[in-house]
Amino acid sequence: MSTSTLASTRLRLPQRFLPVVATLVVFVVTFGIGSVRYQDFASGQVVANLFIDNAFLIVLAVGMTFVILTGGIDLSVGAVAALSTMIAAATLKAGWPPLLSILAVLVAGTGLGLLMGLVIHHFDVQPFIVTLAGMFLARGLCFLISVESVSITDTSFRTFATGTLALPGGVTLTYSVLVALAVVAAALYVLHLTRFGRTVYAVGGSESSARLMGLATARAKVGVYAVSGFCSALGGLLFALYMLSGYGLHAVGMELDVIAAVVIGGTLLAGGVGYVAGSMAGVLVLGTVQALISFEGTLSSWWTKIVIGVLLLAFIVLQRLIVRQRQ
Repeated sequence: MSTSTLASTRLRLPQRFLPVVATLVVFVVTFGIGSVRYQDFASGQVVANLFIDNAFLIVLAVGMTFVILTGGIDLSVGAVAALSTMIAAATLKAGWPPLLSILAVLVAGTGLGLLMGLVIHHFDVQPFIVTLAGMFLARGLCFLISVESVSITDTSFRTFATGTLALPGGVTLTYSVLVALAVVAAALYVLHLTRFGRTVYAVGGSESSARLMGLATARAKVGVYAVSGFCSALGGLLFALYMLSGYGLHAVGMELDVIAAVVIGGTLLAGGVGYVAGSMAGVLVLGTVQALISFEGTLSSWWTKIVIGVLLLAFIVLQRLIVRQRQ
């Protein structure tokens, strides 16, 4: 085999990997800019802080990835996360054991997600409308519990929230990061090594073809919203650990950040193509942009939204080009 042929073979990357590779390139470039421009930006603790400050967003992005892979959308994730903080804070304030409080949060989030999935499937309603209704419902339930912020004073909860894991080089991580990484690992296993995961990809590729193949498409379509509800509840718990409070106005607009992270991470909005690892990379890109603006010190935080908007538009254009080539 000639050198030119070998080189062309190595450079022939499957199209489904292009968005993920582009995300990694953007992350390397943005982090490289910060490393050159700002002293100590490339330190291990700054990298660790990207995970610490965005652990809850990583978990939410995992759930959203499942949904978008089927060609759906979930606008309720931010509101369910806020509801989870309220349920956790209110139950702990009422004297519930932390484990029982956590269980109540996870059951409520998963149940709401399952309900939305059932409505979407059985009544053939657009996911946008159903999850929009779920967003209003969850946000309203927050204020039904309390219109004020509820502080979390439970000793065990606060100990877990402030606990750290020491790494070599003086770098510390919170336990929330370990939870987020465990969720990513579990999602990788489910999506790539289970029948449910393969069905999720098949539904996003072509639901009618997946049905003809005898796959449980209905179970997958409903299941992804239950998964998203569970991840929203768990992400809400991590956000409660981060804020040490429950509040109905927590996570306002976070669903848009989650969608942006997943799209920037390479998951096609049309469904069928995407990776959880890419979604995590998308979250890290958003976190790096925020870190750059924080280090700059003279820029408004709204520049984060501007940069994210530009990146999102660029990746949507890239997705359209890939979809056209597949057709």
